Amino acid sequence: MSESLDPSVKVNLLTEAVVRRLSEALDKSSERGWRRLGEIVGHDRRFKVSSGEMETCSLKVLQLEGSPSRSLLRLMGERGCTTAHLIQYLQTLGNGAALESLQPSALQILVHPQSVALLSGHNLRLSCRAVGKSPVQYQWFKTKEEVPNGLSPDLLMSPVHLQDAGFYICRVNCGDSCEFSQWAQVDVLNVDAPCGQSCRSIEGQLKVLIQPQAQRLNAGDNLQLQCGAVGRPIPRYQWHRNGVPIPNATKRKLVVPHVMQDQQGRYRCEISGSAERMWTDEVEVVIDPRTSVQISGAMECTEDDVYAIGGGSSDLFLNSVPEQLYAADKVALLIGNLSYQNHPQLKAPMVDVYDLTNLLQQLNFQVVSLLDLTESEMRNAVDEFLLLLHKGVYGLLYYAGHGYENYGNSFMVPVDAPNPYHSANCLCVQSILKLMQEKETGLNVFLLDMCRKRNIHDYSTPNIILRVTANIVFGYATCQDAEAFELSSSGFTNGVFVKFLKKRLLDDEKITVVLDRVAEDMGQFDATRGKQALEIRSSLSERRSLSDPILPSDSADPAPSRWAKAHQLPESMCLSFDCGAQIKLGFAAEFSNVLVIYTRIIKKPEDMSFCQAQVTDFTQDLDVDPKEMNRETPEDTGIYFLSSSLPQHCLYTRVSALQKLREELVFTVCLQGTFTAMADDPVHWMKHINIGKPLISRLDLNRDMRRNSCMQTCSMPHSPCQSPGPERCLYLHQGLPQPHDYSRLSPQHHYLDVYEHVQGAAGGCGDSYYDNLSQSRYEPAYDSPGGLPSSPSRVSIPIEAPEDIAELQTVFINSLQLQQQ
Repeated sequence: MSESLDPSVKVNLLTEAVVRRLSEALDKSSERGWRRLGEIVGHDRRFKVSSGEMETCSLKVLQLEGSPSRSLLRLMGERGCTTAHLIQYLQTLGNGAALESLQPSALQILVHPQSVALLSGHNLRLSCRAVGKSPVQYQWFKTKEEVPNGLSPDLLMSPVHLQDAGFYICRVNCGDSCEFSQWAQVDVLNVDAPCGQSCRSIEGQLKVLIQPQAQRLNAGDNLQLQCGAVGRPIPRYQWHRNGVPIPNATKRKLVVPHVMQDQQGRYRCEISGSAERMWTDEVEVVIDPRTSVQISGAMECTEDDVYAIGGGSSDLFLNSVPEQLYAADKVALLIGNLSYQNHPQLKAPMVDVYDLTNLLQQLNFQVVSLLDLTESEMRNAVDEFLLLLHKGVYGLLYYAGHGYENYGNSFMVPVDAPNPYHSANCLCVQSILKLMQEKETGLNVFLLDMCRKRNIHDYSTPNIILRVTANIVFGYATCQDAEAFELSSSGFTNGVFVKFLKKRLLDDEKITVVLDRVAEDMGQFDATRGKQALEIRSSLSERRSLSDPILPSDSADPAPSRWAKAHQLPESMCLSFDCGAQIKLGFAAEFSNVLVIYTRIIKKPEDMSFCQAQVTDFTQDLDVDPKEMNRETPEDTGIYFLSSSLPQHCLYTRVSALQKLREELVFTVCLQGTFTAMADDPVHWMKHINIGKPLISRLDLNRDMRRNSCMQTCSMPHSPCQSPGPERCLYLHQGLPQPHDYSRLSPQHHYLDVYEHVQGAAGGCGDSYYDNLSQSRYEPAYDSPGGLPSSPSRVSIPIEAPEDIAELQTVFINSLQLQQQ
């Protein structure tokens, strides 16, 4: 056994395949499993695991796909436990399956194909090498299509052409075993001018072959810069303007739609390989102001006058009228309600709000994103949003959560709405829109991702008269008297509407054209075809686009500076303790009302064998789960979106519901240390920290509702009858727990796949993956508010892979399944 693996390799450095097999063997065994292994390791002072750490490992069962064994192995490896030590422990444990998992599998891929960028006309070679107990067979794929004659370990293309660019993967078979290599990207460059010997660099050497070109544009034009390099592995790109990196500009081609004068400057691109870095030429981009003929007021003129104004050409006169439309400013409020107190929990609003926030920020919107708001908090958030609107502003409000529609009026349901609820407990969309119109905004966009079922217990008939304006766009995620769906596996994905909306939102098109294309995309989606269709209502007469540039007006209101308060984070700080240890206390924002706190040891006394800093003592107003505080990975504490951008080797804590904070945020930092001379007795030091009011808490959304604005029109007349609470209703989940006691569920439970509105839908869908769409397996007891949880634990959600790879993987696997059928 000891010959199968390097005995000196630390346990935490074993390959993923070995760790997976080992963890499965230890998790499944009760008498010879991970707990017994921890007891054995606990008797060895070199790698001792404390009872508290064992309890931390055990909490992994609360997470989907969580593994206590994996957590224990990581702890052992970090303390120097090698494979040789582990084998001894497993022999003492007597777990034969775990010992067997350390042996090499019947099939191992030793060499994976490597991404490469090369010139058209050159030779391409991708290599994959595997070993097995019987002869190994290979099959190469490009995306989901088999490569003709791609049956050897080396995929050769001589010469390679532009159409050969793409993603490649190799399937390796050995008897009944099958493994896939890593994906490899092939980027093929086409250089028009002959480059001779300069193109023929040493294999793998990074070389810049396409340089950006200087440009002179008019304001409102599209800027396009391009560069290119060859090398193995494939080069990485980062564009800079005036020496400052441009956010999200990491492609070979830089496209900036509708440039403004303040975007002119010196542009160049940083290109890096595995161990090399070089720069392209720096080029000047000049943006001239756009000239136009301004016509003020009504005028009467002859045909000769027209030619005179146009310089002798009527076409020139018509073309002189500026086509480019501008926004005085762009502001957006995004609300995602998912953790309902008296109604079924939702999942997709969190990722939907996060994705739309990032996209709207790329369109230069000032965005505030909020999760789980009560009625008063929603009303006050809308009040703050209305303060930002003035003449010519583009305002966008997106809501995801439960909702309903009566008599043509739509209602958004807060998380604290009673069961059943009626219009007085909810926010009326049309009432908010009426207030927006009074601000003379340039564009009003409402995106409602909720159900529009009739609330049969709400007999109120509001009479809201909207002004006749040409700037309103409604994007309903579903049609009238229909439901809006959530789609997800055990992973973390969008609702149906945002799944397709995010692919189109950045298009430089009239907003109604964008929504039309989203509707067409949704219509091709088999899962909800015939059950959910996007409905668009618009009075937009101009070609208004979300990508229109901002041209502030002279009468611009300074109110947007207040919106900026919702993005202010506390300054990071360095804390020094009497023992000589120093820690860094840092902060990040996941949403406008969700704060991430992380601690990291930056200095430890030499005589201190163990040192750790934790945060504690938060006010009860905030949503901080004690089980998920001070965790070693962001995912363990529910931080799914920022994990790649947060510093490593820290303890992380997620603080939610900042809108409920009434006073300044005060908490305690506890430093725990163990000195070599004091054996295992820990010593504690405390520091009380005040970080003021971070993020949205600065706007005091928890104050009493204002009666002079939103409340006047949002509070609708209603009868004393009760409502059933129609839902944003249907989950298609594999592995999603029922909305009962999440904290008691383990990975071994088989959760219900679907729940929908109690009236449900009839019929079936055949034998497809979407069979459960029309089945009602969970019917909430609307008559019993106690039948649903008040504060379910957070569902564990894995991090999404980059979109191109993730979607590529899905398409590829689905194509293989179809081939097998």
